[in-house]
Amino acid sequence: MVKKFPTVFDLGLREKRLHRAASPALSRPSSRKNVEMEKEIQLTQSLYSERPFDWGHGIEQQLRFDAEVERAASAAAASSQASEAGDSEASPIPSSPGPIPNGGVEAWLQVLGSWATLVATWGLVNSFGVFQTYYETDLLAEETSSSISWIGSLQACLLLIVGVVAGPLYDAGYFRHLLIAGQFLLVFGMFMTSLGTTYWQILLAQGVCVGVGMGMVFLPSTAILAQYFTTRRALAIGIASSGSPLAGIVFPIVFSNLVGRVGFGWATRVISFILLGICVIPVVFMKTRVPPSGQKRALVDMTALGDPAFVFFVAAGFFMFLCLYTAFFYIQLYDQLHGLSSLEFAPYTVTLLNVGSIFGRLIPNYLADKVGSLNMCLICGAVSAVLLFGWFGITNLAGLIVFALLYGMFSGGIVSVTPSAVMTMSPDISRVGTRLGMTFTATGSAILIGTPIAGAILGDFSEREWNGVIGYSAAGLTVGSLLYGASRVVLYRRNGKKLA
Repeated sequence: MVKKFPTVFDLGLREKRLHRAASPALSRPSSRKNVEMEKEIQLTQSLYSERPFDWGHGIEQQLRFDAEVERAASAAAASSQASEAGDSEASPIPSSPGPIPNGGVEAWLQVLGSWATLVATWGLVNSFGVFQTYYETDLLAEETSSSISWIGSLQACLLLIVGVVAGPLYDAGYFRHLLIAGQFLLVFGMFMTSLGTTYWQILLAQGVCVGVGMGMVFLPSTAILAQYFTTRRALAIGIASSGSPLAGIVFPIVFSNLVGRVGFGWATRVISFILLGICVIPVVFMKTRVPPSGQKRALVDMTALGDPAFVFFVAAGFFMFLCLYTAFFYIQLYDQLHGLSSLEFAPYTVTLLNVGSIFGRLIPNYLADKVGSLNMCLICGAVSAVLLFGWFGITNLAGLIVFALLYGMFSGGIVSVTPSAVMTMSPDISRVGTRLGMTFTATGSAILIGTPIAGAILGDFSEREWNGVIGYSAAGLTVGSLLYGASRVVLYRRNGKKLA
């Protein structure tokens, strides 16, 4: 069969085919690789203009000519594919992480890392009572009780309120950055506290520096558990939360036994070295399972503000945390001034609160998976309010011990179940960090002013003023419990008897 020689019409068809081969690349916005591809096309087109077909060389030249055209077309197509690959690398599409494991080695390692983080954050907050008493009776004796309580309340406030920034950063994929920077500030702040001798030095080191570090690590280390657990989420959070009361047992004992022997500086440095070792655990083991969405997150989830159940829940958290830590800050001082125990035993009243809180982190969270996290918040809040009213009648050491153990348990349930309740009320898991940040902003603001208000009421420690502090605390938890109930009513009308 004789091959037909190309005509001008045939050459035009080849040129059109070449453009069609490269058309996907031409339809995209210009880039460096697209420019190179267009140069290949222009080079191929020049084959027709600069070296037209010579009718005298016949089929041999025709074959060579076709080969050059095909090579140019292949180069254009390869350039197009490379450009597409480059675009893909610049804007990766997150792969599916698969189903939530609800267990396994990797999932429980996240719980371990979160547990260590809670030791270093809420563990210090729960231990502040021994610092409060030492500052009032020794290092900062010239300062008022209310002024000193600002150190601990500012620390706890920043632990929570920094979450309004840490939440969106966590959602955006900056988990490791927050973890490492926060652990550094936390440990550095405690070492600086050991060098402090004045009120402002202690406030800046223990209140601000440590508080900011706590806030950077607490929310991400809690929110990450939502990526690994659904059916046992509350239990996982409860196990992680048990780190804080455990630290609240150990740190007061360490401080009380060392401060008389080696002084305030080295007693605080020993705790700092313990924290340094503990902080290695989350840095080594914790990692996110779900890739970030790549979307910028606002500091406030506006859809949450349109959810009455969530709004009631946040309001309840404000009143709860306004008064929740009054006992943790002042129970040791109450014991000493009322002579309920010896001076050697008094520091252990804070320890007893934290012993009860261990059970409060485990039992309520275990039950929350069965009866609902919001329901458990309501139960723990109501019982805590009743116990605070019972504080009025405590006149001996036995009553104080029972109160400390029970109040530590039920107040610990409020703290540990709150994140699980927020996760349950969040319809979009990618917004959990933002909603937790909003919740922690409200509760952190409450802690900031709550214990200083109690200190201002306390005044010169008369019996009447102690009753005022107790009544103030009990009233705050009562209002919080009522608001938890309002949130539950809204959810019941929306979802029926479904767990909340």
